[in-house]
Amino acid sequence: MTEKRPSGLLRRFASMAYDSLLVLALLVLATVPFYIMSGGGEVDVQDDNPLHQLTLLLVVYGFFVGFWSTKGRTLGMQSWGLQLEDSEGRVPRPGRSSLRFAAAILSAIPLGLGYFWQLVDPDKLTWHDRL
Repeated sequence: MTEKRPSGLLRRFASMAYDSLLVLALLVLATVPFYIMSGGGEVDVQDDNPLHQLTLLLVVYGFFVGFWSTKGRTLGMQSWGLQLEDSEGRVPRPGRSSLRFAAAILSAIPLGLGYFWQLVDPDKLTWHDRL
């Protein structure tokens, strides 16, 4: 049996870049109804339409938590040979995946410090891996 170890930072970023393109496409599709409701006018994410903002957040949340809690990986992770597992080697449940989603956002906010933490962590884990 091979030992499981955390993936490298470059593979993680490559996976994130791939997933970002997929999520961007989903966000465009999720914006179409708001475009239609605006009569074909400009739809600005920063406007005061909380329903649109909530919809976009739910699309991103659904993408990541849905893939993580069913397959253990997103399409980008699959392309780069990455797998998300809990300490027992199982695919995380939706609650754990939701916690990881929130923690990954917190890892990214301070200029990605939570991701770069992997470079100094003795176990090569990011902040959201630790949580």
